[in-house]
Amino acid sequence: MLVLIGPRLGTPLPTVVLAASGYYLTYGLMQPVWGVASDRWGRVRVMRVSLTGAAVAALAPALAPDVPLLIGARALAGAFFAASIAASLTYVGDMVPAVIRQGPLSELMTASALGTAVATVVAGALAHYLTWRLVFALPGVLAAYLTVALRRLPEPERAPSGSLLAPFRVVLSSRWQWYVMAVAMLEGAVLLGFLTYLAPALEARGVPTTLAGVVAALYGVGSIAAAQVVERLVGQWSPAGLIVAGGVQMALAYLLAGYNQSTGALVVVALLLGGGWSFMHSTIQSWATALSPAARATGVTTFGVALYVGSAVASGLAASTAQAHDYRPLFWLAALLTVPLTMAAAVGRARWKQRADGSRPGRA
Repeated sequence: MLVLIGPRLGTPLPTVVLAASGYYLTYGLMQPVWGVASDRWGRVRVMRVSLTGAAVAALAPALAPDVPLLIGARALAGAFFAASIAASLTYVGDMVPAVIRQGPLSELMTASALGTAVATVVAGALAHYLTWRLVFALPGVLAAYLTVALRRLPEPERAPSGSLLAPFRVVLSSRWQWYVMAVAMLEGAVLLGFLTYLAPALEARGVPTTLAGVVAALYGVGSIAAAQVVERLVGQWSPAGLIVAGGVQMALAYLLAGYNQSTGALVVVALLLGGGWSFMHSTIQSWATALSPAARATGVTTFGVALYVGSAVASGLAASTAQAHDYRPLFWLAALLTVPLTMAAAVGRARWKQRADGSRPGRA
């Protein structure tokens, strides 16, 4: 929509892009803040408070008369919407036993991917045929509805968090938490960071922007389809096996993307990357929910921050190469980095399970 907004407000595109950047920045920075609040005051309460703020903040861009106010309003919306996904993941971690937790987490990822796909299509249609302002207003209406609907959601039991910084002390004192954060940072770099360049690689070959965007969006289709498979395999395959299956899909995808950047090839690449995300990320995410039960929300949000930082660093470092339209080495580098990512995630998850099982009563 940024291409439409710029001319309507008489502002060049690089300036309008700050509305998206501001949203992502506050979304990432507020993750730990909402995590601590969730550990201290409750998951459902934090979701309702954040969605109330999000309802107001999402309506503000729809009324913004100029770009500075639009940027500020979007940054505020990002800060409030930041609580929703992390609090949902934490809620599942609180309410579902670890042995079957990955199934519901896969369902949550499916819902998220489906929502993103539908919202993308609806937003494009509304912005093209009606007005981009309506696109910003609709999430505010939905957030207000959810604020009311969540009254019926039971609050999970949790131990008192103590002082305000107590959850951070619990999380940051865990060596496994640091290990998983490192894995998440590498995963964000390999998958999300390099995924950014699928559509530009097609556009560099003369493919229309709309078609390039549709091809890149097939990543969501692959993720939704693979999530259904993952849900059936949980309990039959080991977590390490699921991680390896995801890593193989990602490596094959980037090898193909490096070899051939045609439309047909990148359709397959997008679908494979979506599958790799569902197999690998849902497994690592389930792992993250089990590391610090006494400060689960804070642990999940620090995991999220590491994921976003890795994505931002990779996409930023690759920008100069992408600007020269030299995408082949970028995709091959991503394929190469998938190997240590898969090894670190699979081996670490297997060792953590061994130690966790050994520390339980009745285990050797």
